[in-house]
Amino acid sequence: MAGKEFSHQPTKVEKIATKYRTIKTEIPVPESVPMLERMYELEAQAMHGQLPMIWDRADDFQVYDQWGNIWLDFTSTIFVANAGHGNKRIVKALKKALDKPLVHTYTYASSERIDYLEYLIQNTPKQFEKAFLLSAGTEATEAALKLMRLNGQAQGKRNGGVICFNGAFHGRTMGAQMMTGNRSAREWIGYQDPNIHHLDFPYPWEIDNPEDFFYSEIERLLDGNDLDADKDLCGFMLETFQGWGAVFYPKAFVQSLVKFAKKHNMLVAFDEMQSGFGRTGKLFGYEHYEVEPDILCCGKGASSGLPLAIVLGSKSIMDLPGVGSMSSTHSANPLVCVAGEENLRSMLEDGLIDNSERLGKVFHQKLNDLKDKYPKYIKHVLGKGLLAAIIFIDQEDKALSALCDRISEKTFQKGLLVVHTGREAIKLAPPLSITEEALLEGIEVLDECIKASI
Repeated sequence: MAGKEFSHQPTKVEKIATKYRTIKTEIPVPESVPMLERMYELEAQAMHGQLPMIWDRADDFQVYDQWGNIWLDFTSTIFVANAGHGNKRIVKALKKALDKPLVHTYTYASSERIDYLEYLIQNTPKQFEKAFLLSAGTEATEAALKLMRLNGQAQGKRNGGVICFNGAFHGRTMGAQMMTGNRSAREWIGYQDPNIHHLDFPYPWEIDNPEDFFYSEIERLLDGNDLDADKDLCGFMLETFQGWGAVFYPKAFVQSLVKFAKKHNMLVAFDEMQSGFGRTGKLFGYEHYEVEPDILCCGKGASSGLPLAIVLGSKSIMDLPGVGSMSSTHSANPLVCVAGEENLRSMLEDGLIDNSERLGKVFHQKLNDLKDKYPKYIKHVLGKGLLAAIIFIDQEDKALSALCDRISEKTFQKGLLVVHTGREAIKLAPPLSITEEALLEGIEVLDECIKASI
């Protein structure tokens, strides 16, 4: 989320009382403003910039403040609450662990950890034989970088080249930012790892032949940097879709990439932070490409609320680091393990992935109706399942970022939370537990706010 400064001046807005939304105060709530200002005084400003509200509780697909306002949540707190806020399975398991009490074990074993790992491996694709549990997505992508390079070293490659994509985002720690495809995001580091390379992203509306585009990009990289794929490259890192706009790769592009990787003994890693755990109508988003990656990095929706990230891979890859050489203080603690297990059970046993696929069709049909209704402003509706991005570009190909800011603020005033990107995109990602009735109400509100903002 980019740094738009939203107004903190309480404003009289339309009072709302529907089945899923309630707005009964000025927005922002007058009493909330001094509380927010206290926080701003005490906390680094990098954490700020969201719409001015103070959450009090969240339940399923609704968010409540302490002054009686209720929002319909189309963010899942940035793709985290996939199983719904306060999912009953997860809360029950957390209470059981707390009642023991057992909160933290460092890297000592617990039955909770063993049970989760067993369930996770049994219920994910067969090529994933082992898992590495972490606390944050950026740790997971850093671990994948290390694994790809260790594998390259084991094969005798002379360089640990990793290929990433312009426009991608992989986290905020150093290795993850090196892989991020935004040069300005890397400027603070002071140098660029010469063995991390970036290809242009294959935006579907810009290319005619995805396979040809892939091979022309690879040829440009190899020739321009005097690289030998067999000796200098050890892996690819891909976001399953380009995060800012839910832009999926053309399937033929990814399939060509995987074919090339296998030919040259390179690993393929997918960053599934936003796309994993049912979000796109499949357990993992990469499944839409009909390929089998070597490494999978997950986070966000892996637990629907607690800090859990996961790296999955084969035994041969996951056991490349020696005993004790990869760990993290809070990794695999009992609380995140029970949350992770119940989250996955909810996906598989309570029909949440099926709901994402079924309602995703309704979702995208209605959003494409908005595209047809506002052709001067909406250029694309992208995504799959209960993931969507509306791309606002005018008929002169001008990005309408300011319009997205206005729409995001108006939906907030009307009891709907959307993902404000700071760009020409508004992203939508309701919890996978949402009902069709609530989904349709949210889209109707979005329609009203677009109309009022243009």
